[in-house]
Amino acid sequence: MEFLPTVIRAEHRGGLRIRVTFNDGVEDTIDFSEWLAGPIFEPLKDPGYFARFFLDGGTVAWPNGADIAPETLYERAKSSAAA
Repeated sequence: MEFLPTVIRAEHRGGLRIRVTFNDGVEDTIDFSEWLAGPIFEPLKDPGYFARFFLDGGTVAWPNGADIAPETLYERAKSSAAA
């Protein structure tokens, strides 16, 4: 069975940054600004709304239904750790 990354903890780190921890212990502070294109992500550009995230389906999500795939977040976290 292939590993499925799941966000198990997320903490707001100011602005558009969230510290995420995955089910295998990988963690990183990720700047979400590059993913905030398109109508569904427009409200997230407001730092107050952005901070209203919660965990849903193993990833970070917002009240308007926006989310970023956990695999995308995991790849970013892994590439940051390797750098």
